[in-house]
Amino acid sequence: MNLRIPLSLLSLAGICATCLAFQTGHTRDVATTSPSKHRDVARSSGLPRRSAAEAGARWVWQNPLPQGNTLYGVSFTNPNTGTATGDNGTIIRTTDGGNSWVIQSSGTTNTLYGVSFADINHGTTVGAAGTILRTTDGGNTWSSQTSGTANGLLAVSFTDASTGTAVGENGIIVRTTDGGNTWVSQTSGTTNNLNAVSFTDANNGTAVSWYGIILRTTDGGVNWIKQPSGTGSFLYGVSFTDANNGTAVGEGGTILRTTNGGSNWVSQTSGTKSFLWGVSFTDANNGTAVGSDGTIVRTTNGGTTWITQTSGTTNTLIGVSFADANNGTAVGLVGTTLRTNDGGNNWVSQSSAVTTDSLEDVSFTDANNGTAVGDDGTVLRTTNGGNTWISQTSGTTNTLLGVSFTDGNNGTAVGEFGTILRTTDGGNSWVSQASGTESDLWGVSFTDANNGTAVGFDFNTVTGLILRTTDGGSTWTSQSSGAFSPLVGVSFTDANTGTVVGGAGIILRTTDGGNNWVPQTSGTQSDLTRVSFTDANNGTAVGQFGTILRTTDGGSHWMPQQSGTTELLAGVSFTDADHGIAVGVLGIIVTTTDGGNTWVNETSGTGYDLSRVSLSTTVGFGGTILRRELAPTPTPTPTPTATATPSTTPTPTLTPSVTPRPTPTPRPIPSPRSRPTPQR
Repeated sequence: MNLRIPLSLLSLAGICATCLAFQTGHTRDVATTSPSKHRDVARSSGLPRRSAAEAGARWVWQNPLPQGNTLYGVSFTNPNTGTATGDNGTIIRTTDGGNSWVIQSSGTTNTLYGVSFADINHGTTVGAAGTILRTTDGGNTWSSQTSGTANGLLAVSFTDASTGTAVGENGIIVRTTDGGNTWVSQTSGTTNNLNAVSFTDANNGTAVSWYGIILRTTDGGVNWIKQPSGTGSFLYGVSFTDANNGTAVGEGGTILRTTNGGSNWVSQTSGTKSFLWGVSFTDANNGTAVGSDGTIVRTTNGGTTWITQTSGTTNTLIGVSFADANNGTAVGLVGTTLRTNDGGNNWVSQSSAVTTDSLEDVSFTDANNGTAVGDDGTVLRTTNGGNTWISQTSGTTNTLLGVSFTDGNNGTAVGEFGTILRTTDGGNSWVSQASGTESDLWGVSFTDANNGTAVGFDFNTVTGLILRTTDGGSTWTSQSSGAFSPLVGVSFTDANTGTVVGGAGIILRTTDGGNNWVPQTSGTQSDLTRVSFTDANNGTAVGQFGTILRTTDGGSHWMPQQSGTTELLAGVSFTDADHGIAVGVLGIIVTTTDGGNTWVNETSGTGYDLSRVSLSTTVGFGGTILRRELAPTPTPTPTPTATATPSTTPTPTLTPSVTPRPTPTPRPIPSPRSRPTPQR
């Protein structure tokens, strides 16, 4: 998976002065490429939240499946029944051993790090900003509880329906004995993050932290005593099966074992140097630990020997839960879910993804036919509205940043280092075309099979780059833009009439196929990322700081609109003059039905950056593909006449991926660079 982070500014000043380094994990260099359970970097979008369902629509995952948000916690009470939690308030539930997972409504977009069920009905999940959610009906409904802290809660352990303890940032510990109606703060004696906790009964519990810190209580947390661990390694997982027998795991393959309630901790040989993020024991002998790069290690003798198992994935695994010695589930990055029913001899993926490479652009020609492109030359194709996506061979490993189809067969993709690819058979074959440049191309627009325009930035001349073809790309000709900023978005409505947008609020317009490009007054210095015209007059551009600009006269006048966010908007698509969708970082989606006079936030279901949108499909980080589906309008039921019948109570129904986060963030907008960025 591509974890590189590009520049976020498109202006020339930004090119010269900005290099965004997204630090992942905790401050130790050794952990910068792995998940860490000690901090949440999710930000609030500032948008007034209104669910898509309220507007008669919802956003549904198409890739990965069943969903792509990173999962951090998992809890099974028996081999069939379990719940996993993760980014953006994600809660998924299974009652058939994971053969099917149902997304439940959490009512929050905060990251949920830990989850603990005492039985199939009673469960608690905890997360960022002191979030605590409680269910008493197996997750049909989740209710918020008052934790009394704003610190992130990273783990939770319940021993029965009433008694539980949650731990988290800055050494926070909170305790309940009434099912969470009240949570009481306890004194941990440390200000280091507590990453995991395990109680075996109401009194006996252990929490682990950084620097080998282990805390123990035998009186339900009235007193927490620091125990000598014999290590300075960061610890992230702990599992006790009774008051005496427990195992803690952490960085560099660290595994510690106690058989006397932590009076003595003994280091064990794990056989791996990978970070271990989670551990689950079902009895004193049988246990499994999971970690970075898909690492799974297993013991059947209390850790005397640990055997590496084949997970079948290189995605980091963060949480693990075994219901008995044989049946277990591991979860992790981008929604990865693995299952075993034979003690880990075989692990089977219960999640699927046609790709986890970030997707940079998408083009639909109608409701069914669409193509998405992205990192490392990724090309995906659907002919059934995204019910299935198929990977195509692009013939390049360069990142593809723009794509435009005019019908089901004819399409062009552009990308890094002047890459231009062409297909005339719906992507069954892609042919490289000579662009005449080695500069990155970030946007492309075709109005028919022959006439198309690609845009980018020429480093040699330090000018905005515009390339034009009138023969389907057999030849591409450079046009004079007169711009000194990167050009990123382009939209043509016919062979002659088109608009280009880019850095520092630049907007250029042509009515003669690009022979002449005329600057227009945007009224902003914000970088503009994409533009969408439905006819020669009506168009919308989006960009930095939630910028939305609208024209109804072909750009003679551009008027700002209120998006409701100050975050970057990276993509926009209108189907007619009134109906449009804009998408951006942190999973932001806003829609309009009145030409942008009002924009309404819709819940995307993810906090991942979304890069582009076409018709009703948006794409982004980690292979994310989401589709907007209209909820069916219920048919009114005729009121029955008069015989009174006893009423019955309706049965509740289920609502239809730390780095906790180093959530690797995709690039929402392409950014100039003269050479490839090194990959981690």
